[in-house]
Amino acid sequence: MLTTIDFAIIGVYLGMLIFIGIYLKRRASKNLESYLLGGKTIPWYMLGLSNASGMFDISGTVWLVAITVVYGIKSIYIPWLWPVFNQIFLMVYLSAWLRRSGVTTGAEWIAFRFGKDKGAVTSHWIIVIFAILVCLSMLAYGFIGMGKFIEIFLPLKTMFPVMNFIPDAYVPHVWGIAFTLFAVFYALLGGMMSIVWADVAQYVIMTLASIAIAVIAMVHLDVINFSALLPESWYSPAFGMKLDMNWTGKFAEFNQQIQSDGYELFSLFFGVVLMKGILASVAGPAPTYDMQKILSTKSPREASLMSGFVSVVLMPVRYLMIAGIAVIGLIIFDEIKDQITNVSGCVDFELVLPAVIAHPWIPAGLVGLILAGLLAAFMSTFAGTLNAAQAYIVNDIYIKYIRPNATAKQSNNANIIVGLVVVVISILFGVLAENVNSVLQWVTGALYGSYIAANILKWHWWRFNSKGFAWGMIGGLIPALILPYVPVVNTVLPLYYFPIILVFSIVGCIWGTYSAPATDTEVLKNFYAKTRPWGFWKPINDMVVAENPDFRKNTGFGRDMLNVAVGIVWQTALVAAPIYLVVKQFWAMGIALMFVGIGTVVLKKNWYDKLED
Repeated sequence: MLTTIDFAIIGVYLGMLIFIGIYLKRRASKNLESYLLGGKTIPWYMLGLSNASGMFDISGTVWLVAITVVYGIKSIYIPWLWPVFNQIFLMVYLSAWLRRSGVTTGAEWIAFRFGKDKGAVTSHWIIVIFAILVCLSMLAYGFIGMGKFIEIFLPLKTMFPVMNFIPDAYVPHVWGIAFTLFAVFYALLGGMMSIVWADVAQYVIMTLASIAIAVIAMVHLDVINFSALLPESWYSPAFGMKLDMNWTGKFAEFNQQIQSDGYELFSLFFGVVLMKGILASVAGPAPTYDMQKILSTKSPREASLMSGFVSVVLMPVRYLMIAGIAVIGLIIFDEIKDQITNVSGCVDFELVLPAVIAHPWIPAGLVGLILAGLLAAFMSTFAGTLNAAQAYIVNDIYIKYIRPNATAKQSNNANIIVGLVVVVISILFGVLAENVNSVLQWVTGALYGSYIAANILKWHWWRFNSKGFAWGMIGGLIPALILPYVPVVNTVLPLYYFPIILVFSIVGCIWGTYSAPATDTEVLKNFYAKTRPWGFWKPINDMVVAENPDFRKNTGFGRDMLNVAVGIVWQTALVAAPIYLVVKQFWAMGIALMFVGIGTVVLKKNWYDKLED
């Protein structure tokens, strides 16, 4: 149970959130841009901290701890499902391309790229629907993780006997609703500005908590005894055709988890994840809080810096906590096994994180700090995603089609109403979902898969038009929504039917593109001259150069791809180094830091020194 000091720390933090929302309400209510993008006045490093804080979400941390316990160092590859290295593509070139548009949302960007013909209107609606689906799914994903996490520390029926009528399966949802209300409060009042300030405060808390957890794990870790508990390959990032990770003794049941996860054929998993991750990254950011943070920066150069800063401030701090909790969980497994075993008698690895935090090794005060930080992480992700959903519904539906001349007050009222409706629907999604992993797998494996083909072509091919975009998105969304319910297919990971979704989407893109005329030439010239993408743009480039001989074609493809390759290795080493530190594998940590150092030097010379607006 929590002590008085733990409750006090959590209470102070929740009070601070309310203060931030009220204090920044006036600044956010000036106009729609101030509310949704902070007036594009927020420094890039604060937006980077905020973005990192939003990605330090509680559900993701629960899941990352679970896979680190089971897969060890090889777990550094599994988050490529998102893919986590999309931040490298954003940092190197895509953030700058996106920010040059000067738009408010991804749906508004559609008009910038395709104009305002019938196909563009259809594409606009599709991207709005896709964005809302992603936002609702991610809100539900966070909601489930929050409830499962807090249930261990705050036994609802013990604290409030009047709640005994609630079935045990829905107790997590009650806590999810309770803490959602705090996130809703400051997000609806202060918009992007309050979200960023709350995120910065949360990042400071999480950094302190992560360092403390890592130190506790290292103090209690005896390398010889700990290594004796593990499969030989737990420390190694290498793998063959199969995972070949065999747990024995008291951990033998871990093998069931590997089997159910579907990662045993690890080379197949790695290959599909890498292919999908690269394609998803080239497609650019999905229409979530990440895109909104990029559009909130002051300039294209600052957008690139912000995306690069995310990896630097997120990975080392987050993985100190993840590795620390995973190590403690393995050491005290006998003590917490009953707590993390579900009603069917299987170990639920998503419960390792809260079980460790509740252990006596974590002192009073630190428990409160960790809980405040993780609650804040949930609210940060929830608030950022909610802001993105509001942006698409208010800016791209209400303002565009219903009330084009809305006043600042009317826009703010619409944001509040829309926010409340989105929250209610996302809670219903959360109640219907099984667990964190089920939502995560569907979003990353299926829903994001439908986004890829159309969104790669929109950047890189001049002939690709709005009808091609619309049919490409429809072609991907239909199988993404149907396949999970097909009896034969729904028994495999959503990741593995990504190729089916991709093929349908490509067919839709090609058919739609050639069944309609090319996009208006003036629209294409404006997009190309302003964005300056590389790719298949020769006819448009020739027109732009004819009108403006001083225009410089983007010849940075080779340099960008080299920076991306270096950046992925650099980011992966940033993940591995803190894990090796916590498990006291100092030689391996040194090698990881060597990769970080080499990558930093290359990126300094070949990326940072060449940044421009």
